Amino acid sequence: MVLAGIAFAVLNVVTQWLTMTLAFPFASVAFWQYAFALIFSLPFLWKTGLSAMRTRYPWRHIVRVVLAALGVQAWVAGLATVPIWQAIALVMTSPFFIILGARMLLGEQVGAARWGATAFGFAGAMIILQPWSDSFTWAALLPILSALLWGASSLITKSLTDIEKPETITVWLLVLLTPVNGSLALAAGFAMPSGMTLALLVGAGVLTVAAQYLLTLAYSAADAAYVQPFDDLKLPLNVLAGWLFFGYAPAGYLWLGALLILGASLFIMRHEMKRERAGGPAG
Repeated sequence: MVLAGIAFAVLNVVTQWLTMTLAFPFASVAFWQYAFALIFSLPFLWKTGLSAMRTRYPWRHIVRVVLAALGVQAWVAGLATVPIWQAIALVMTSPFFIILGARMLLGEQVGAARWGATAFGFAGAMIILQPWSDSFTWAALLPILSALLWGASSLITKSLTDIEKPETITVWLLVLLTPVNGSLALAAGFAMPSGMTLALLVGAGVLTVAAQYLLTLAYSAADAAYVQPFDDLKLPLNVLAGWLFFGYAPAGYLWLGALLILGASLFIMRHEMKRERAGGPAG
């Protein structure tokens, strides 16, 4: 999980370098990143076979992938405009959107503890955003938009896990994500990479596959409740990466907002663990 966090931090640096420093169009960055990731994932697709795509719920898979692709686009666009530390702290609000969505769309019961933790998490996001300040721009909301879209995609994934095999869910994502990103890139003005841009995009594809593979290894080696807290290391790792490569020095209010988000996330995790041990519904 820690190695996956490092890979994602380096990937965010590469993405921000491409969009902010080299001014490569963000929609094309998202397309090429996942296109190269698809190429490096071909051994898995060959082993699994496209027959794994057989399903009675094709539209559910399509909507899930479209939401995930839009989340990627919003995330890359966010990295083109805001510092890494701010983007990663705000995207960590995704679990709170999942809680809200689970209540509204899946009808799950959300107790006072989870409502309170969600409120604290969004309060932390507001402290980081500071929408009341003169320096606030609407582009700062892009990481939150990506968190919302990824949260919605995760809810659909959650509903599919009860009726589909993991291989089916994975293959649909791998096969559809690149063409969906490609259509979005065409609509925004498709760009061909070359030279340093091409090398960085290939590296981004490798890092994407490596990070996802490391995540899979982590969850297969230990319980999710054990490895999940290590995922929160992505915040200091990305702060360090942004400072090393771009000289970003996060202001003090970041740590207050991040503390609220991290604390709320860990509280929800521990709360769910206790309910599962007690034999109650996990929610």
